[in-house]
Amino acid sequence: MRKIELSYSLSAQRPERAAHPALLRNPMMDVLHAVRERGSISAAARQLGLSYRHVWGQLKEWESQLGQELILWERGQAAQLSPFGQRLLMAERLAQARLGPQMESLRAELERAFSRAFEQPAGGAASEVLTLYASHDHALTELQEMAAGIDPEQGSKPSGLHLDIRLCGSVDAIRALNEGRCLLAGFHTQPFADAASLSARTYRPLLRPGTHKIIGFARRSQGLMVAPGNPLRLHDMADVARLQARFVNRGRGTGTRLLLDELMAQAGLDAIDIAGFDHVESSHAAVAHAVASGDADVGLGTEYAARSQGLGFVPLTEERYLLVCLKSALDTPGVQRLLALLRSPRWQARLNDIPGYASDHSGEVAAMKRLLPWWT
Repeated sequence: MRKIELSYSLSAQRPERAAHPALLRNPMMDVLHAVRERGSISAAARQLGLSYRHVWGQLKEWESQLGQELILWERGQAAQLSPFGQRLLMAERLAQARLGPQMESLRAELERAFSRAFEQPAGGAASEVLTLYASHDHALTELQEMAAGIDPEQGSKPSGLHLDIRLCGSVDAIRALNEGRCLLAGFHTQPFADAASLSARTYRPLLRPGTHKIIGFARRSQGLMVAPGNPLRLHDMADVARLQARFVNRGRGTGTRLLLDELMAQAGLDAIDIAGFDHVESSHAAVAHAVASGDADVGLGTEYAARSQGLGFVPLTEERYLLVCLKSALDTPGVQRLLALLRSPRWQARLNDIPGYASDHSGEVAAMKRLLPWWT
């Protein structure tokens, strides 16, 4: 078993977004990925802004430490990863995908802690910390960054709001709200499901009209994440069952698992009809990685996760991602700052730029039946 040590860096501003972002950087994995993508050590060195000699020396040092070849290379031929190098890179990328939500939460917590050190001790309004239990969602991460003033394109100033996001499934998030562990919860659901649907029957007992208010956040596209070009020609869950495509699932308590159960019920399918139904991953990114790596043929998830991994995407439904707030907390400074941010044109423009997302009643405080038509 190899020893892992974690580290982080502190800079004045966030670096430019990479084409294949990794939440936790590792120089060896960056080099291996660049070699695989560029096909030569020199091109990989240029991509990383390093000298050929430096990258070559690092590769030899890493091979000596690990006791195995990382690169197969002959003069005049394209460099490629050794079988060991490929396994190493894929294992690291899978770990990143599985742990992505937790690492995002850890990074945000560190940024929040350090931001307080940079705040002026006098003058101006104090920053507000707002705890939110929520289903993992990329737009929430973008909102968290904008609230903290991390906007590389516009150099925005902090909003005075720190979103403390605790990641869990949609059902568990509302339960956390009901148990007094937070003021806000985030969940997603199909807006036009009928009152007898599984979604309605699951969420209705958890939502309390006299206690809760719904806040609009975003609309996003969910569907089948498939290999580029959709070689199996999958168009719905019935195709997945008929062709016995290898499926990768999400865990119980997540909104996406609830959506899957709904889609399967509509198609008259049972768990036994789906090959890989018990193959469970912890995030949209991990499901996408399983498909991209060939461990599965198809999974259910967001369009953003599919596009981020270069996968094909078959849209099945649009759903609303909503926030539930304690009615008594609506007038608190933290919630008021959040509502102002959600309603701002700058945030809504940023949301609309995310693949598979659109602004939808963003920042609107509404009764249950306004944003949940199945509510009765």
